[in-house]
Amino acid sequence: MTEHSASYPGSHDGPRGQAARPADPRGALRHAPQASTAPGGLPEQPRRAAAPSAAAASSAASSSAAADAEHSQPSTPSPEPVRPAGPPDGGERRSGQPRPSGQPVAMRRDGDRLRFVGAATRRIARGIDLDEIVMGLCRATVPTFSDAILVYLREPLPVGDERPTGPMVLRLRRTDRIPDADDTDTDSDSGSGTLPAALPQPELAAGSAELCEVRTGGALAEVLRGVRPVFADSPAAIAALPELLGECRSLPTGRRAILAPLRGRRRVIGAAVFLRRPDRIPFDADDLLVAGQLATHSALGIDKAVLYGREAYIADELQRTMLPETLPRPTGVRLASRYLPAAETARVGGDWYDAIPLPGSRVALVVGDVMGHSMTSAAIMGQLRTTAQTLAGLDLPPQEVLHHLDEQAQRLGTDRMATCMYAVYDPVSHRITIANAGHPPPVLLHLGGRAEVLRVPPGAPIGVGGVDFEAVELDAPAGATLLLYTDGLVESRLRDVWTGIEQLRERLAATAQLTGPDHPPPLEALCDEVLDMLGPGDRDDDIALLAARFDGIAPSDVAYWFLEPEDAAPSRARRLARSALARWGLEELTDSVELLVSEVVTNAVRYASRPVTLRLLRTDVLRCEVGDDVPQLPRLRQARATDEGGRGLYLVNRLARRWGATRLSTGKVVWFELSLPGAAGSAP
Repeated sequence: MTEHSASYPGSHDGPRGQAARPADPRGALRHAPQASTAPGGLPEQPRRAAAPSAAAASSAASSSAAADAEHSQPSTPSPEPVRPAGPPDGGERRSGQPRPSGQPVAMRRDGDRLRFVGAATRRIARGIDLDEIVMGLCRATVPTFSDAILVYLREPLPVGDERPTGPMVLRLRRTDRIPDADDTDTDSDSGSGTLPAALPQPELAAGSAELCEVRTGGALAEVLRGVRPVFADSPAAIAALPELLGECRSLPTGRRAILAPLRGRRRVIGAAVFLRRPDRIPFDADDLLVAGQLATHSALGIDKAVLYGREAYIADELQRTMLPETLPRPTGVRLASRYLPAAETARVGGDWYDAIPLPGSRVALVVGDVMGHSMTSAAIMGQLRTTAQTLAGLDLPPQEVLHHLDEQAQRLGTDRMATCMYAVYDPVSHRITIANAGHPPPVLLHLGGRAEVLRVPPGAPIGVGGVDFEAVELDAPAGATLLLYTDGLVESRLRDVWTGIEQLRERLAATAQLTGPDHPPPLEALCDEVLDMLGPGDRDDDIALLAARFDGIAPSDVAYWFLEPEDAAPSRARRLARSALARWGLEELTDSVELLVSEVVTNAVRYASRPVTLRLLRTDVLRCEVGDDVPQLPRLRQARATDEGGRGLYLVNRLARRWGATRLSTGKVVWFELSLPGAAGSAP
């Protein structure tokens, strides 16, 4: 037989370029019944058609006489015009037209087969998640290599070194096929070229919920364990395919189906079934090698996608636990926050924010940034955030908190650098105390629309060691908004940090003008506006943003007294509380407040050596705070019947809406809250 050079689907060259014949746009079938084929059933690679020669025509004629009907070669060039063929990886295959009957054009040289495998594996490797990789396998093989494909994957897919528990279960993940004539023309009669009814439409593949439990020691388990692809007519596949597809499903006869196990790096993770129509030439031994290559690359890609998905899940969970799930609702201040990772592929970083309620209705506002945005940075950030929460619970001054954070960073190791801004807001005095450790300065948006960059001591970053931190106390007027942020918001490759801070200040002022001078912008919308200042490609680092709207507590809603530590203090505390409630119109709470105040003040003056403080705050609740100079915190206990005391905190626990005790640097504060009359959940 005369040797012919290789060609793409839809073209046929002689030894020096025989005239090309028309091809189906899908690249799998030819319109003419005398289509050129070759063993292997794969489309040839295209070449530019050349003028036919007499030698080529004579050679083709002798070859046609010797070949069988299925592999016959045309003796004369076709006068029909050349139509472009689809690429080897399956491009331009969705024409929506009925597929004409005919014979496929096959590859005759190993180079053509290698080029197809290379194009197909590149398409599979482009996927980064599971669905993209499985779809890449389907699109690369249909219709170039097969007319249909079914992809089964383990349910659930094992991750890395994890050992699967329970029996192996395969789920039909995706199918794909060439559309039939019946898909577009309902009046046409389905001929012998249609696929088995077992194959669902591509658009219905996602809804398929077909499961197959692989029996231990069964035929399917043996094929999967063997890893190598097998023909459907082999003894092993004859018993394995009904177990995989179901007994009621039929397959094309002959070598028109290949069962290829999908083996990842450590274990079998699924199987793929390649199918050809009865009117197409069957698979051969070289096609078995191609199927094995496609299955191997797909399985490794699926392993990669599963590992990537697990890493993304771990990163999301780590970041979620490192940052506060919800912000508290302290008295006199409203809070909003945002966090943006540096990129989708690096979802964790060293930026954090926090809001910590403090005694006396105060709140600590914290924003920090650890160098880098890796898992190590996130772990260090979590340790520093925990340390900051512990130090805040001790009610230390802001500069002392930063000093202890600096010591903690040095204990964590060398080069553990971080910047941090720590601020304490007092809604009663309408003041804020700020200490800085190398962090960008905060911006204060006043009620009239003026945005001001606060002048705070710069300080050295946490982890440097041997430096002192300073604190500054500033006014925090009602209606003003304080923005704490990390440098990722104002610094990038396109601008320096001070240019970014000025743009942030201008953006805040422009946003405030939209709502007028008497109404501050909504807090959540303000955060979104701030993040909108970042353009495409303008974000190189993580971003943490914490916004605090200062409402404060009006002086008319605060009552404050000093009580000498003497026996008459409880009775005086009851009289003062009664007068304050009468002034506020809260006489309904008089009995409960007098009882609870008397019990708490009695406990305070019993051990105190300095004056005891009593403060009542009227906000959305009535809050009572009693402070003394004794650091030991009271403990709730069940008093015995013979005990003379020990029932004060029991009454507080039963009657108060909430209560607690906080240790201060100068002693402690015991507080309780009562719901206002008419409010939901009022205390009895």
